[in-house]
Amino acid sequence: MNPGPAGILQLQEVLTRLINISVTLAFFALVVVLVWGGIRLLTSGGEPKAVQGAVNLFTWALLGILFLAIAWLILLLIKNFTGVDVTTFCLGFPGAPTNCPW
Repeated sequence: MNPGPAGILQLQEVLTRLINISVTLAFFALVVVLVWGGIRLLTSGGEPKAVQGAVNLFTWALLGILFLAIAWLILLLIKNFTGVDVTTFCLGFPGAPTNCPW
């Protein structure tokens, strides 16, 4: 049985999944970088250059996690103040069937 050609709903679902997967992968990558920074710090042997490199790795990983969290909070604030759900990806074209709440 042929389901027919893909349309706006399928494109919207693919883009939503890509966004969700990319945010999840970014968070896990940052956690891996934090662990790697910890390993580098433990194996630095007190050498100042190695310790500084590990601390820099820690700093950038923590900033990345902080920026991800701030971006999510900004989206939630926009949603709460305006009532527009910007955390849900929705394609809306006039006359096209969508799952958009508007």
